Amino acid sequence: MANLSQWIGKALFNTAAVRFRKQRRCVTIPEKVSAIQEKPSAGDPIPPKCAVIEVHVGELKQLFNAIDPSPFRDRDLDPKAEDFIVGWAKDLPRDATLALVVNLDRAAGLPDEASVLRGAIREFFSQRAQAYRRRLRELFRVGRTSLVIGLVALASAVALGDFLATLLKNTSFGEIIRETLTIGGWVSMWRPLEVFLYDWWPIRNEARLSDRLAAMPVRIRYVNATSPDAWKADWPVVTPTGAPSRSPLP
Repeated sequence: MANLSQWIGKALFNTAAVRFRKQRRCVTIPEKVSAIQEKPSAGDPIPPKCAVIEVHVGELKQLFNAIDPSPFRDRDLDPKAEDFIVGWAKDLPRDATLALVVNLDRAAGLPDEASVLRGAIREFFSQRAQAYRRRLRELFRVGRTSLVIGLVALASAVALGDFLATLLKNTSFGEIIRETLTIGGWVSMWRPLEVFLYDWWPIRNEARLSDRLAAMPVRIRYVNATSPDAWKADWPVVTPTGAPSRSPLP
């Protein structure tokens, strides 16, 4: 009886010890991992419930088009960087809040480089949204013109077909001409129907996506820093073409 009570007491003690170790491991290991993975960063705070797009570059100037002579706030993104960011955003839900994290292989440079980067990215995607809206307006203008031309061509074809069918009454040739002209008239309506049914909504979606990308917070995470002075050879201190900027500050 004594041995049974000792065995039960030992089993309860072991169970409590294992439970304590599990609870301790659940508390301490995530904190240790987060402390190890935490890197110095700068820029906008990332909301807790948002879809994060991550880009990894060695220098900030790799994000921008090297042949664009515009000032750095108006410079276009590199086509590969743009395709990467836009492609990632398209894979996310349309109602998701977006955020951009740039993993940078150097130490922090100018104190305002994160805000300068955010302004440049915001300006680029704002211009992209405006370009798509101009394209949409131009498409609707072409669609309206095509619709007028198509309606006139259809009405003319139907009227001419009826006239020739009446002129060649009681002959199959007159009916063939009328049907041919009618089909041709409806073919002339193909372009306006394509514009107003299919072509406009992909352009509108691109404009809305650009608006979301322009509004997203941008943060720089400094990882794998090699030299503390590496920022002196990077944008915005140095332009993507290698020439020093006149002023490193916005």
